Amino acid sequence: MASGAVLAAGVFGMVAVAYANTPVPTVPKADVNDRESIIYYRDGKTEIARIGTKRVPVTIDKIPEHVQDAVIAAENRSFREDGGIDFSGMARSVWSTVSGTQVQGASTITQQYVRNYYEGISKDVSIQRKVKEIFVAVKVSRELDKSEILTRYLNTIYFGDGAYGIQAAATTFFGKNVWQLTVPEAAYLAGRIQNPSRFDALEKAKNFAATKERYGYVLGGMATMNSAAYGKYTSAPFEELKFKKSKSKEIYRGLRGYMLNIVLRELESRHITEEELETEGLKVVTTFDRDMMLAAKKVVNAKTKGLDPTIHATVASVDPKNGRVLAFYSGDDFIESSVNRAFDTTKQAASAFKPYVLAAWLEAGHSLNSYVDGKSPIKMPGTTPIQNSGNQSFGAIDMVRAMASSVNTVFVQMGDVVTLEEVAKVAKAAGVGEQAKINPSYRGMNGVDYAVEEQKYQVTIGSASVTAVEQAAGYSIFANEGKHVPWHTVKEVKQIKDGLVLLPELRPERQVISPDSAADATVAMQAVVKTGTGTAANLGTRPVAGKTGTNNGYKDAWFVGYTPQLVTAVGMSKDVPYTPDGKRRVKVDKYGLPKNDKAEVIWKEEEMPAFIGGGGTPTQIWHDYMAIVTAKDEVVQFPPKAGVGIPKNLATPKPSPSPTPRDPFGDDTENPTFEWPDDEGDDNGGGGEPQDCLPWDGSCDNRDGGGVGEGTEGDVGNSRGTAVTPTLTPTPTPAPTPSGRRP
Repeated sequence: MASGAVLAAGVFGMVAVAYANTPVPTVPKADVNDRESIIYYRDGKTEIARIGTKRVPVTIDKIPEHVQDAVIAAENRSFREDGGIDFSGMARSVWSTVSGTQVQGASTITQQYVRNYYEGISKDVSIQRKVKEIFVAVKVSRELDKSEILTRYLNTIYFGDGAYGIQAAATTFFGKNVWQLTVPEAAYLAGRIQNPSRFDALEKAKNFAATKERYGYVLGGMATMNSAAYGKYTSAPFEELKFKKSKSKEIYRGLRGYMLNIVLRELESRHITEEELETEGLKVVTTFDRDMMLAAKKVVNAKTKGLDPTIHATVASVDPKNGRVLAFYSGDDFIESSVNRAFDTTKQAASAFKPYVLAAWLEAGHSLNSYVDGKSPIKMPGTTPIQNSGNQSFGAIDMVRAMASSVNTVFVQMGDVVTLEEVAKVAKAAGVGEQAKINPSYRGMNGVDYAVEEQKYQVTIGSASVTAVEQAAGYSIFANEGKHVPWHTVKEVKQIKDGLVLLPELRPERQVISPDSAADATVAMQAVVKTGTGTAANLGTRPVAGKTGTNNGYKDAWFVGYTPQLVTAVGMSKDVPYTPDGKRRVKVDKYGLPKNDKAEVIWKEEEMPAFIGGGGTPTQIWHDYMAIVTAKDEVVQFPPKAGVGIPKNLATPKPSPSPTPRDPFGDDTENPTFEWPDDEGDDNGGGGEPQDCLPWDGSCDNRDGGGVGEGTEGDVGNSRGTAVTPTLTPTPTPAPTPSGRRP
C-alpha cells in the first residue's frame, strides 16, 4: 500500500515538474495569416500561380453567438467550462475510434488552437507532442479568456475549399459575411472542421451524405446545449441550404490550369496534398518552359484553324536526358475543356510504335542490313491478313527502307522472330502504355500488354494505346543512348520560410537498349524524315529522326520525332458527341464540347480529313513548333551508325522495282481495307458482346479487338462519358457516368 502511494506521488511529482517547465509559446507562427504556395516555371523565378487563401480576421463581436455555439457543438461542447482539456472527451474518442462511430475528436478547441497558432507546437503524431500540447492548452486556458481563444481559433481553422477562418468560409460557401450566417449555415460550416479535405472530395463527386450527417450532428448538439434557442432547427432540411454557386478558380484559366492539374497530381502521388499547398507555404519548381508552352499553343492553333472543333491536337515535349516535360499542349483553356490530353488521352500508336519493334530486333542481335520480304498481305496466327498501305508489295527490303516506307508486313515478321513479348518488354521499359491501366476496358493492364494478349501481331504495327507524353518519353531511349528516365513535371519542392528541400527531383535512369541499338534505330528513323513518310519534319541542317503513324480511317494520326536534345510527340484525333441513340450529332462549342453541357451524350471517334494523316498536319505542327523551340540550340549530330548485330535475312536480297512514289503529306495508313479480328482471331472483324468505349482514352480502338484496321461506325462504340481527370497513379476507376462534357 505504502509503496503504491509512493509510486503515485512520484508520478504526480514528475508530471508537476514537466508541467511547470513547459512554457506557453509567445510567438505565433510566422505565416499563420498567409501560407500560400507558389508554383514556378523551370527557371524558378517566373510564377505560374499562387495557391492558398489569406485569412480575413474578424473580432468576436462580428461572430454571432449562434455561429460560436455551432462550432462549440461540433468540436468541444464543454469548451466554456473546461480547463483547456476534456478527459471525458478523450475517453469518448478512444471508444468511438474502437467502435467505428467517431463523431468528435479528442482535442479540445483550446488544444486545436495552440497546435495551429503557436510556433513550437508541431503536428507530428507522438506522445511527447500530445503531452506538450495538453500542458500548453491548460496554461493558455488560464491566461486567456474563452472569447480570445475562440476568436483566434475561428480565424485560423481550415474549413475546406481554400477557406481559412470563419469569415473566408462564410464567403466561400454562402457568399455572405459571417455575421449574416443563419443557424443551419453555421451548423454546416462547423461540421466541416472535422475533415474539410474529405468533405471537399465527396461534395465534388456530388456525394453529400457525410456532410449532411455531420450537419445533423451539429444541430442536435446545439439543441442539447440550448434547447430554447436551437431546438426548432433540429429538423431544418439540409437541402434548403443555398450554397454560393461554385466557380472554377481563375488560377485554372487558360494553359495554367493544365499545368497545375498535372503538377498537383504528381505532388499528390508523392504525398503532398493540395491542402498542404494551400497551407504550408511551399515553393514548387516545375519542369515547364513558358516560351515553349506558348509556342505549342500558337502553332497548334495556326495549323488547326478552320478545322472542325471536334478535331483535337496534342503535343508533348520531353528532355531525353532527364525526363523533364518541358512543354505540352492539351487545349487552350482548362476551365472550358478540362481534359489534360497530353497526359490522359490514350490513342492507338499506329506506325509510331514500329521503332520499338526495331529496337527489339536490334537488341536480339539482328542488324539494319537484314532483309525481309515486304509482301502484302500476310497471314499470322491469331490475326486476319495484314496489308501494307495500298496492299503494295515491296519484295526483299532492309530495315532502313522498311522504316522509311512504313512497311507493315516487315514489322509483323520482325515481331514474330523476336517474339511479341520482347517487343512489349522494350516498349514498357520505355514507359509506354501505362496510362491505359486506369481504364476498366483494359482490366488494369498496360496498353501494350493488352494489345499483345488481345490483338496479337497487330501490336507490331501500333494497336497499343498510348499518350503523347508516353511517346515523347518513350522515344527518349533513342535520343539518350538507350537510357530512359521517367517523365515528370516537378523539379523541386522547398519550404518558402527556410529553403528546406522537401522533395528533390526524381530522375532514376534505366538502360533499356544498348547505345549501339539506339544509334542504329536513329539511322532508320532519320530515313523517315529524309526520304520517307515524314519529310515535312525536316529542319534543314539540324538532324531529325522520327516516325509517322496513321491508323485506318484517319481516326488517329501521329508524328513522334527528336533531335539530340529534345523529343516531341504530336497526335491528332476526332471525338464527336451524339444523342444517346447514336443517330444524331450534338451541336458543339468552339472547344468541341456539347453546347448544352447538361445534355446526355455518347461519344464516337470519327474519321479525319485525309490530309491530317501522320505525315501531314501532325508532322507540320511538329516542324513549326520544333523550329521555334530549338532555334537557339546548338546543332548537334546524332551518333554515327554503329552497325550492331549481324544480318538476319528472312528474304533473299535482290534488285526489285521501286514502288510508286508516295505523297509525303498523305496516307501512311497501314491496312486501309480490312477490319481487325475479334479475340478469337477469326476473319469477320468483329464479334463479341459490345462494350461501352471512350474514344478519348483509346478503349474504342481496342473494342472487340478493334485494332488499327478500318472500322465501321460500330467500332467507335456508344459510350457515355464524363469529364473525369484520371489520377496520376494508374489505378482502375469506376465506369464513367452520363454527362455532356467530354474529357
